[in-house]
Amino acid sequence: MNEVRVKHSLLKFLHFAYKAYPPYFFLAFLTALFNAGLTVFNAYSLSLLIHYLETATYDYSIIVGGVIVAINFVFYFLNKLFARLNEVEEAKMLEAVDQKIAIKLMELPFNYLEDPYYLDLKERALFAVHNQGAIVFFLRSSVSMLQYIITIASLLGVMFTFDIWLFVIVFVALISNVIIFTLSMKSQMKFYQDLIPINRRYGYFIDTIMDEKKGKDYRMYPVGDLMAQRLKNYSRTSVDYFIHFMRKMSGYSGLSAMVKYLEMALVYGFVAYRTLSLGLSISLFSLYISTALTFSATMEQVVETSMSFAQNAAYIKPLVSLMEIKAEQDIGAKEEFVGSINEIEFRNVSFAYPHTDILVLDQVSFKINHGEKISLVGLNGAGKTTLIKLLCRLYKPNEGEIIVNGKNINDYDLASYIKAISAVFQDFKLFAWTIAENISNDNQHQEEAYKTANKVGLKNKIDALPEGINTLYSKIYDEKGVDLSGGESQKVAIARALYKDASLVILDEPTSALDPLAEADIYANFNSLVEDKTAIYISHRMSSSVFCDKVLVIDKGKVSDFDTHEHLMEKRDSLYYKLFATQAKNYQLQ
Repeated sequence: MNEVRVKHSLLKFLHFAYKAYPPYFFLAFLTALFNAGLTVFNAYSLSLLIHYLETATYDYSIIVGGVIVAINFVFYFLNKLFARLNEVEEAKMLEAVDQKIAIKLMELPFNYLEDPYYLDLKERALFAVHNQGAIVFFLRSSVSMLQYIITIASLLGVMFTFDIWLFVIVFVALISNVIIFTLSMKSQMKFYQDLIPINRRYGYFIDTIMDEKKGKDYRMYPVGDLMAQRLKNYSRTSVDYFIHFMRKMSGYSGLSAMVKYLEMALVYGFVAYRTLSLGLSISLFSLYISTALTFSATMEQVVETSMSFAQNAAYIKPLVSLMEIKAEQDIGAKEEFVGSINEIEFRNVSFAYPHTDILVLDQVSFKINHGEKISLVGLNGAGKTTLIKLLCRLYKPNEGEIIVNGKNINDYDLASYIKAISAVFQDFKLFAWTIAENISNDNQHQEEAYKTANKVGLKNKIDALPEGINTLYSKIYDEKGVDLSGGESQKVAIARALYKDASLVILDEPTSALDPLAEADIYANFNSLVEDKTAIYISHRMSSSVFCDKVLVIDKGKVSDFDTHEHLMEKRDSLYYKLFATQAKNYQLQ
């Protein structure tokens, strides 16, 4: 059963790699034919030269020797050429495979990216690619395996025509090496499986220590010393693992060498004995010796490659499993969403995150009409952002339905549905592109991006930049790039959401990093910014609710109120009133 799974993973991977970049495989086939021909020629050429020295004239032998040298020169040239071509095509193949993996990671259902099982699957897949070099191994070994098969087929007949016992000697040595190699592979598999958790933790500490964004915390608190100590501990543990592992590998390597040299002694002795007893020529002695040793070496390479295939198939299996996961847009119905989002309704929606039974949302029901501005209010952990994730189809409800324009949102094609929504999340990201590209997500509409940036109060900042709206964000790729403040970055994110021109705008804590004046400006212009679009606005600053048509209050995963600000302020015992009054009190002059 294990062997079947290995073959399945191997074939799946080769199919995936072939689809990523077919030209590599055509070159690989030609390379295998060439290398097999070179190996067989080398096995025969010495005995051929000796044969002509024994049977022909000296001058004729010189010509034959010259031809052999010339052929070897051509082989040498072609070998270098094929090696270079393979190096180039392999790099292109790896780039194509990396692109396929990156695209797959971006297409995975979002909830997988917060699920420990899929996070571990992703880490193991990337570990196989970047740490174990499994892709490079499979590509190179596939070429080598084809070469070995052609070589063995060419040499096998010569051995059987000489004496079956020569084959028996080589075969017994081969079995001995298979046993040694199997034990070695098992030790390696166990070693790497035990090392992966340590390696992941080690990687976390390395990445964290190297993250410049955490530099202020390292200087303010002694956490840097703690991190360094943890890193040292994991380094020591890794080194201990490697020392123990290398000692084992040295023992297996020594045993393998002993078998190899014993085999050579037996082959030379047996062929010499049969040559003398049968009165064979020196050229035939040379032929049988080189054939036996080449056959033995090739068979060992076949076994090592086969065993390594099994080992690396285990490493590559997470990658195969990852690539087989259906993309979010391939799951469910395909009905295209057209027009605007006119009506949103949650019907008894309940939700718990994967691997937990704790309900974040419990029987939530409400309805939002086209053009309404809704303020979503609640304490930390009440379920506000989770509600938005469900609406954006980042997760699916455990119970109930989310209805948009009279249909369950999962009945719509994902790509067309998402086009109708723009959102600024708490953990929004800007990219090392120009500010215009961060807003428009292309490099063709700088003027429209500039107009949108002006709406959110970025005009003065952008006009002061050396390249204006085309100034690069971040200095990662260019020292001329600009690092924006938290508030300025947040404005760019809001501009990006408005530029998309979606019929539903979602702003999750959009002004948390803005100063009071900028925040007041955003609030005052909020309705004009989103125009006639439907908007859902999450904020802990209760003053934002005043500008909204209704306030949806979430309390411990349930809807406690859904009404206008004025009506809710009349309910003195409501959560909303308490939140608003408490915050307003802090702003009153004493």
